Amino acid sequence: MAPPTPLPFSNDFQSEDDYVSSLLDFCAASTIFQTLCGGVHILDFFTREPSLYHTVIPEEWRSWLMASRSMDLLDLLMRNDLDQPRTDDPPKTLLKYIREIRKHSLRRNVSPRNRKDASLPRHIAVGMIPKKIHEVDNFADYVVRVADDVSAKSGNEITHFVDFGSGQNYLGRTLASPPYNKHIVAVESKELNINGAKSMDVLAGVAKREKVMRNKKLFRQQQDSMTPAELLKDKALRIVAKPRKAPPPNVADLRPSKDLTTIYTPTEGKGYIQYVKNIVQDGDLSNIVEQIEKMKGAAPSGNPQVVNGDSEILKLPEVIDEISKNEDIRLMAISIHSCGNLSHHGIRSLLLNPSVHAIAIVGCCYNLMTERLGPPTYKLPLLRPNLRAINAPRVTREASACDPHGFPMSERIGTYNENGIRLNITARMMAVQAPQNWTEKESDAFFTRHFYRALLQKVFLDYGVVSKMKQEINVEEENCLESLESTEPVIIGSLRKGCYSSFKSYVRGALEKLSGDSERGTRVHEKMRNITDEEIEEYAHRYEGMKKELSVTWSLMAFSAGVVESLIVVDRWLFLREYPNLVKECWVEAVFDYQQSPRNLVVVGIKR
Repeated sequence: MAPPTPLPFSNDFQSEDDYVSSLLDFCAASTIFQTLCGGVHILDFFTREPSLYHTVIPEEWRSWLMASRSMDLLDLLMRNDLDQPRTDDPPKTLLKYIREIRKHSLRRNVSPRNRKDASLPRHIAVGMIPKKIHEVDNFADYVVRVADDVSAKSGNEITHFVDFGSGQNYLGRTLASPPYNKHIVAVESKELNINGAKSMDVLAGVAKREKVMRNKKLFRQQQDSMTPAELLKDKALRIVAKPRKAPPPNVADLRPSKDLTTIYTPTEGKGYIQYVKNIVQDGDLSNIVEQIEKMKGAAPSGNPQVVNGDSEILKLPEVIDEISKNEDIRLMAISIHSCGNLSHHGIRSLLLNPSVHAIAIVGCCYNLMTERLGPPTYKLPLLRPNLRAINAPRVTREASACDPHGFPMSERIGTYNENGIRLNITARMMAVQAPQNWTEKESDAFFTRHFYRALLQKVFLDYGVVSKMKQEINVEEENCLESLESTEPVIIGSLRKGCYSSFKSYVRGALEKLSGDSERGTRVHEKMRNITDEEIEEYAHRYEGMKKELSVTWSLMAFSAGVVESLIVVDRWLFLREYPNLVKECWVEAVFDYQQSPRNLVVVGIKR
């Protein structure tokens, strides 16, 4: 089942070890890469003189980049054959940098063996958009093939699939249905998601609703008596008006269908689902295994019983001895797009739990990962392993200590050049971009939104809403201090579509939204209440010519961040490989079409 190579690296390397060594050397040594991936933030594009474009982009690249069309630049970065002669003569150092990024980015093409045409039945695909159908259909087929391969080689079947962060449980519902008929433990922290998933389980035929026997006349009478008279129809009003003996209390069950118990019936040869409401804080699944034990005891083979499929709200115990030594339970931990550290917990579960025999984890939302080598960062100015940074202007109140569950997981990256390699939040946020999927229309709208947001930050700075702040970075090897400027971030979030029609509309929409901000609302109103439409339009006119500079910089940042994602995924693979006594095989490969689902790299681990 394992692919020909454990990592999908480019043909420039002879082995995975050659690739990893080169990747780490490049991330640690390339100043332009460090700057584009973590060293700058788009909010500060117009708040510096000169602008970030003239500060960050090498001088010999600037005029050529400004003369290129946006899509032509994206083609050069990601698609064009760099060995073919060109008439526009790009700078040689730019071509060299593009080659380095391409070379160190993992391949994202799906192999024929992992490509599956969408075939989910309509009743299973309820609630799924095409992207989700593609992900669920392909990943369900993939994890079953991995589990079957593990079972065949070990002689013991994988009995349960544990889905970390199951959400609406699209994956679990698919695996529990024909043709797979697997036993699923869906671990989810939000009760709202669990309730929604149960409703879809009923529609999909995986579960049934509790049957309630009601006296229809009494039920309707009780309902009508609880409805305001102005909302009742004439017939109902006449019935209510007639003198009638009051029904005995509680004679009619008025619960809506969504509040009725969802019933799951474990049956020989068929799949079933068990939900566990749990906030996963590490990779210890001993409490999950305990719930499986209870489930198993409730429905012995050949004598299925009706169960609710619910588990009480659980807290991870510090120690539960002997809980997962039952050889009859063999788990495979799976997850599609588990956010941040949840991917780390899923990967660690292979090492921490005797019952877990395989994992297959597709990560996402790298910006939600914590940092193991230091406190959480926001806009850390430079990304260098030999820098020790003082906290940036805005960090969370909890940002006072390292998180042992954060990045990097592996000792190889954590101890590289003694201090290890860190990724700040800006670098990790860029790693979730998908520049290969950008179209000309989408790119223009995308760049316009970023242009408006960066320019609004300049307005905020000029009007005193935010201020410049300096950070001192201790560069030990150079024995000097560098002072770098940034501005306080203001979180605005998304605005209604009409706000992006012009910069004036954007500013007015942003100010309206910020007026409800309990922390900044009053200050923003005091500072910005006198700004006129003419002044706003003057900003747009003055900086319009720099929009191209911003779009070029953002394109280079997003393209370069492919190496950041590769570093994160390689770190997870290295972590598993550092435990050869426990892990028999581990690999990374693409399981989704990048065009449909850019976060398409799965980390697989098989226990000895």
